[in-house]
Amino acid sequence: MAEDRAGGYGEYGFTAEYYDHVTSYRERSDIPFWVEMAQASGGPVLEIGCGTGRVLIPIARAGIDITGMDLSPFMLAVCRRNLAEEPAEVQSRVRLVEGDMRAFDLGRQFSLVTLPFRPFQHLTTAEDQMACLHGIHRHLLPGGRLVLDLFNPSLPYLVDEGRQQEQGDGPEFAMPDGRRVVRCFRVTERDYFNQVQHVELIYYVTHPDGRNERLVHSFPMRYLFRFEAEHLLARCGFAIEALYADYDKKPYGSEYPGELIFVARK
Repeated sequence: MAEDRAGGYGEYGFTAEYYDHVTSYRERSDIPFWVEMAQASGGPVLEIGCGTGRVLIPIARAGIDITGMDLSPFMLAVCRRNLAEEPAEVQSRVRLVEGDMRAFDLGRQFSLVTLPFRPFQHLTTAEDQMACLHGIHRHLLPGGRLVLDLFNPSLPYLVDEGRQQEQGDGPEFAMPDGRRVVRCFRVTERDYFNQVQHVELIYYVTHPDGRNERLVHSFPMRYLFRFEAEHLLARCGFAIEALYADYDKKPYGSEYPGELIFVARK
């Protein structure tokens, strides 16, 4: 049984190969929300942490010019393969850039900047968070908007010791070459003072020849509470226009824990 490890912001390796096949990612209900926000902006759009193009490609299909930035060359390689299967007019609307959300200069401004599915929470210090937000502010046109997607911290979850035991994270899925994959997760460490959880995603892979493999992706995730995030945005020059609890735009507080989906204007 082999074990491979990848950790840290941008180091995704094998994870990129499996990403589009994970059931919980394929079935996420957020894409219509992101497409609607992009269409309302008129473009151009910058998506930070674009990954394999799960959100980026539907936006390009909707007729919006979009730049996708990611630190992981592995994720971007999968995104390019996915994009190559699209019609030429869709491909023409997309620009992909390898870059760090903490320090980037794309030489243009955008009407909308998005961070779908929580890439911002890979930034574990206030310094890195502010560096990212200041960079976004510089890249927005006057009156442009940022949509920041965070999970709302669940207090019961944060103290649940059961989360530190390995547990299933969705049904088995199959790869095109016949590999069968079961993904599990666990919280390996909780730093309550710095609001950071260290997480492992564990992939149990069964190859067509019967060989088994165990792959582990380790990374930190920092959680932010509502008012902390609001103060952070204000400190970096943003005015909050809306705060949603879900991708159907339910108001914050209508469900628990729900999401923290901020729409903020430059």
